[in-house]
Parts: sequence; structure tokens; C-alpha cells
Amino acid sequence: MQGATASTQTPSQLTTASDGKMRLDIPNTSVITDPKAQQAIILDHLKKTATILPMAPGAPQLPQMQMPGMQAPSIKPPTPPSVSMQDLGKSMIEGHEVDGKRFIVQPPPPPQMPAPPQMPTPPQLPGAPQTPAPPTMPAPPQAPTVADVWSSTKFGTPVLTKVTGPFGQTTTYCKPQQIGEPAPSNFQIPPGYTPVLPKPPAPPSPPPMPAPPAAPKLG
Repeated sequence: MQGATASTQTPSQLTTASDGKMRLDIPNTSVITDPKAQQAIILDHLKKTATILPMAPGAPQLPQMQMPGMQAPSIKPPTPPSVSMQDLGKSMIEGHEVDGKRFIVQPPPPPQMPAPPQMPTPPQLPGAPQTPAPPTMPAPPQAPTVADVWSSTKFGTPVLTKVTGPFGQTTTYCKPQQIGEPAPSNFQIPPGYTPVLPKPPAPPSPPPMPAPPAAPKLG
């Protein structure tokens, strides 16, 4: 018997400008993106703060530090989730023609724990049957996250988005409107908001120096 899936509805408003700037307004929060400046601004309307985040194409690579005579351990990056897309065709939502896409995000399998060290096998008595090793049970697959996005064929903006996953279901509806060029103040930090810059990540600690060899004892 399956339990009821939680469903929440979040009102939102998306504003776009001709130079590529976008602003998404949801309750108590607004997100402003500027592709030319390569930055995003998150406005917290309750705390009156504006967090400025860079929109770099790729994450910076940490420098690899290696001491003489020591080999740096190889770090295997985590397996990214697999994403597949399905075409849902065209439909009508409150008089707007929309094009639907379904995105299925399958999380990667959980990392496997290293096998414990094997204990030495005791000697078998002659003629005694060997005890088989217990079977290893595979980890159950994680439930995927499915997002159905219906975008306006005229404006190119999402009209209805439904995201279903282990957390429940979230529905977001945006009503597209034909308006003129928005005011530049829509994409700026409002007066009275405190700009907040993210703290840079701490540099990695160098590996410890190997202990020097003990001096020989004089007899």
C-alpha cells in the first residue's frame, strides 16, 4: 500500500529582459541572473539581504600538493546522476499553447563500502563440508526524480512545472503576459538591502611531513 504523495503549490513570477537578464520571484525570495556579468543575485526579502554569487562556467580546480617522496592519493569523482528526456508534445494551458518535456533524473547508486580485511581461513577437516559464504544483497535502487516542464511556445518561458520525487510533488505555475521591456531596477539590488559576498573556500591543508628516522644508538 503506497502512502499519499505530498503536493505543494508555489506562486512565482518570471521576468525577462532583452539583454538576457532574468528574475524569478517566489514567496520571500527573488533570484536575478545576469549572463553578461556572470553573476546571480539572491534576494532574501525577510532578512533584506542580497547574496551575490558568481556564475563561472566551471568550478575551480584545487591545486594538487605533493611532497617529495610521497604519492598523492587518487580521488575518484562521484558518479553524476543520469538524465533522460521525453517529449510530451504540445497542449493548451489556460489559452496558452505549450510544449511539454519530461526530465527523468536517476540518482547514482550509493557508494560501496570497502571490503573488510579477510581473516585467515581455518584448516578444514578431512571430509568435512565447506561452509559457503553468505550471499551479498544488492542495494535497492533509489527512486528517480521526474520533472514535467510545459513551456509557452510564444514566450519560451515555463508555464507549468511539476516535480515529483522522494520529497513529494511540487507544482509551479507561471502565467505568461505580453508586457514591454521591464525597468532596469527589476534586476538591481533594492535600496536598503545588505549585499552579502560568499566566503571563499578554505585552502586544503598540506599533508603531514614524514617523521625523520631514529638516530642509531651508540653502543
